Amino acid sequence: MLTQVSIFIIAIAFAVLVIFLIKTLKAAQGSLEKVTQTLQDVQKTVDELSYEVKQTVRHANDITADVDHKLKQVEPVMESVKNLGEVLNEVTLAAKQASAALITRFQKPHHTVDKKIDTETAMKSAASNKPQTSTKRTVHSYNATYEEPAAKPTKNWLGYIDIAAGVWQKMRQ
Repeated sequence: MLTQVSIFIIAIAFAVLVIFLIKTLKAAQGSLEKVTQTLQDVQKTVDELSYEVKQTVRHANDITADVDHKLKQVEPVMESVKNLGEVLNEVTLAAKQASAALITRFQKPHHTVDKKIDTETAMKSAASNKPQTSTKRTVHSYNATYEEPAAKPTKNWLGYIDIAAGVWQKMRQ
């Protein structure tokens, strides 16, 4: 009888265990179904996003090609601007050198300059009794005082400086 009671208790325990296992397996089955549904939703979202990403990449490629084409069109303009900048730099350097030379020429103290009188110029002016204009007398006086035999090249440089300054002002406008 004890064996029968023991087998009966084991049978009841086994039945209870099977019932709990069935409940656990059903809960696991529900969870797996939810995971499957979630994975399907994720897959659908990834498919939609991949399409949009592909479209974005195609659009970015189109933009890159367009920008590359436009840069190639602008390249000659940039080269011209570079050349213009170099020319302006040279003009500015020449103007700077000319103005520095003029400034140093006018800043020389009078006592350091030889004050020899050009005898040929003095003879010519004494020989000619024609009246001179005030500008010619001033230039003649300056040349005689500072012994300026190369006065014409200086005038040419001043003319070039005036031309360069005029061109510079026109370019700035």
